Amino acid sequence: MTHAIDTSRRKALVTAAASAAGLSLAGVSSLALAQTKGQLRIGYQKYGTLTLLKARGDLEKRLAPQGIEVKWTEFPAGPVLLEGLNVGSIDFGTVGEAPPIFAQAAGADLVYVANQPPAPKGEAILVPKDSPIKSVAELKGRRVALNKGSNVHFLLVKALEKANVKYSEIQTVFLAPADARAAFEKGAVDAWVIWDPFFAAAEKQLGARILTDGTGIVANHQFYLASRSYAEKSPQVVQAIIEELSKLDAWAVNNPREVAKFLSPQIGLDFGVTEVAASRFAYGIQPISAKVAADQQKIADAFFDLKLIPKAIKVSDALPATLTAAR
Repeated sequence: MTHAIDTSRRKALVTAAASAAGLSLAGVSSLALAQTKGQLRIGYQKYGTLTLLKARGDLEKRLAPQGIEVKWTEFPAGPVLLEGLNVGSIDFGTVGEAPPIFAQAAGADLVYVANQPPAPKGEAILVPKDSPIKSVAELKGRRVALNKGSNVHFLLVKALEKANVKYSEIQTVFLAPADARAAFEKGAVDAWVIWDPFFAAAEKQLGARILTDGTGIVANHQFYLASRSYAEKSPQVVQAIIEELSKLDAWAVNNPREVAKFLSPQIGLDFGVTEVAASRFAYGIQPISAKVAADQQKIADAFFDLKLIPKAIKVSDALPATLTAAR
């Protein structure tokens, strides 16, 4: 498990948060003094450190003296969360690798703020426990359920590539996690590509078998994004979120059982399932690096080549100003 960031990296994150809005740190400080009462609207899912931040209430305590109310909205998957960001119903959220690419291709004006380290064991291709399928190669011609545009979409693409199966040679069935689980249980699909905690729940409750997880195939980063308008208007709030997440990482990496205790009621799953899912988190929030940005561009190019997005995109258009200048 990745360790939490140190002081120097935290300073880099603060700089990245400011540069995402195109402002200097001096500008951040002056704007912080002028902060008036308002609301921060955060989109979250049933996974990751942002959900843990909600459970602990640290951000509310941090922002209350500034008169800022935190409103949390749960989304079933990353693509719909970023739709919410695009239409202005939320200001900040967390998703996997693929959703920002689909959102950019759809014209969303978003900004990458930071990311967690790779967590390749947190997503997998599953088959029922009594399935005759023993390898990814045997998915050829089969029905495979997944949430279109989610982080697992790239896992499926790369796992098939590794197994020498063309993406066009499987039958993709695009379903949200709850519907995909129902189809998986009924035998309406042959495999399910899914992330935690739905992945852990399928393992523990259904005895689902792993064909492959992301190890050696994909990184599975967790990204934090803000709408560009919010990042420009409230860089000091974005800074506060990042700082609280970095503190949370420092605590969480040394308290895995406490993490599961906080998360279990939040995500509506029992402690055993939650503990498995939380054990696959990656802690150590960091600013977007040139390498991570380049990896995102490779994913975008792969999706365009497969005609999964309608146009080619430049990930750099959604990066913090300091990183785009370096490129």
